[in-house]
Amino acid sequence: MSSSSTKLPTLPSHLDLFYGGEWHKPIDKTYEDTVSPATGKPITKVAVASSADVDAAVSAAHKAFLSWKLVPGIERARYLRKAAEVLRANSVELAKLDSWNTGNPLTKMLRDAEIAAIQLDFFAGLIPMIKGETIPQDEGETFHYTVREPLGVVGRIIAYNHPVQFAGAKLAAPLAAGNTIVIKTPDQAPLACLRLAELLTDVFPPGVVSILPGKAECGKALTSHPMVKMVTLIGSAATGKLIQQAVAGSLKPTILELGGKNPLIAYPDADIDKVAAGVVRGMNFTWAGQSCISTSRVYLHESHHDIILEKVKAILERDYKPGIPFEPTTTMGPVISKEAHERVLGYIESAKSQGARVITGGKVPILPEEMKQGYWIEPTVFADVGPDFRIAREEIFGPVVSIFKWHDEEELFKNVNDTPYGLSASVWTKDIVKATKAVRRIGAGYIWVNQTSKHFFGVPFGGFKDSGYGKEECLEELLSFTELKAINILLADTY
Repeated sequence: MSSSSTKLPTLPSHLDLFYGGEWHKPIDKTYEDTVSPATGKPITKVAVASSADVDAAVSAAHKAFLSWKLVPGIERARYLRKAAEVLRANSVELAKLDSWNTGNPLTKMLRDAEIAAIQLDFFAGLIPMIKGETIPQDEGETFHYTVREPLGVVGRIIAYNHPVQFAGAKLAAPLAAGNTIVIKTPDQAPLACLRLAELLTDVFPPGVVSILPGKAECGKALTSHPMVKMVTLIGSAATGKLIQQAVAGSLKPTILELGGKNPLIAYPDADIDKVAAGVVRGMNFTWAGQSCISTSRVYLHESHHDIILEKVKAILERDYKPGIPFEPTTTMGPVISKEAHERVLGYIESAKSQGARVITGGKVPILPEEMKQGYWIEPTVFADVGPDFRIAREEIFGPVVSIFKWHDEEELFKNVNDTPYGLSASVWTKDIVKATKAVRRIGAGYIWVNQTSKHFFGVPFGGFKDSGYGKEECLEELLSFTELKAINILLADTY
């Protein structure tokens, strides 16, 4: 990938496995290509961790845990804040690597390191909240109190849509609680995570943070390892269910942030222009729709359905253009891989065959020569979608949104909740009473009113049903990486 106005970023110095504070070659010497989705061409070869590598990394993390858990909370907070400083100081370099490896526009990826840094600072500030309580008893002969203690080694498996953001941010809560961590990088986009590992080498004590590029074998070994005491995932519902099966034998706790088929509902009194902008923003077309919170099911009241549809079409055709990710004019990225490209195009063809109407998009865009092998799909809007269509029921994880027309509120909520997913939702109305009643009827864990796609630190993020289990970005996440111990001290002279 080249351009007269852009320069490719510098690759990390190490493309291997980081654990125990050092870089290691994979035991079986396996390296595989990592590809630029914008061009479909290999960037470089990266190590692939085997189960033996995972065992070595977890052993190093467990050894580090024995001393890290004893570090005072105020000192752990200093480590986290130092990591936040490193992320901020290197945000441009990390964003360039992420942009190259994911195809997402550089102008948008520049924010990801800052988001991770904010989470590190946020959880550093929450460390004093890791505390127990005293429990009064009537007889007064025994003193009862509780303490919270770290679990041990935490395994975190992160997704490809925001590698640096997830790798940096998901360090925060486990380390704040006194655990050590082994991160499996995204299969498709490990480069920025490896550079982050280089940058953090001198920040944390050896073994506290380990970062492993790997594929299914790595994830399975990390999940099932007996010294891993908790597993978290950002990924698909199918992968989440596999992890639940894998941890069942050892009763490990999990946090699973999984997929969604998220609804956006517009009432007749909603601001038409704001709804149109919200439909576009909520679908995260900048990242080719590759976001778990994308509002891919849009329910427009019949009174404004047609006009909002036209406004959405106009916004997309004006503002969302694929292009070389480093160019400032690029506003939309590709899907992550050839497999994803074929899958999303398959959904589009399925919708057409079932009778859905293409409002805009629905095909591969016309591209310059250097991008023709990339995994590009136009932002696609379908109308006249039936509730039983595949695109209405299955998570596509691509730039495809389904528009539904509604008039009866009871039927509306029946369709909104008729899904195995329950991650997020968005309600648009000027009537706060109507909005309050609506959110009570929606089976989702994170709901916006008159906005969409925003996260707020301190507000618990997580889904219902097949969208996962557990909450993140809040005190509840921090405490989930601890276990509660109860102590009972006899105060009387006799037992």
